[in-house]
Amino acid sequence: MYENILTKEELIGRKVRIDRCTDPTLISISGLVVDETKNTFMIEIKNKKKMIAKNIATFEFEYKGKKVLINGSRLIYRPEDRTKKAR
Repeated sequence: MYENILTKEELIGRKVRIDRCTDPTLISISGLVVDETKNTFMIEIKNKKKMIAKNIATFEFEYKGKKVLINGSRLIYRPEDRTKKAR
């Protein structure tokens, strides 16, 4: 329910946690989304920035007090286009 809403929201500035990922070293890391491109998130983790490809992970965001999981492949749009086109 909230997944469809959150895919169209601004994600920069939101806390995020990687729930699943093809790279096991990234699972469960969390931080703040500080930048976004069509294919990646830049996440600040303990004062270091890490670029994470969207298509390799499932991301957990919080929305209205609920944990919302979003497959990164649903977010592969330029940020300005995603807010209009995300399915």
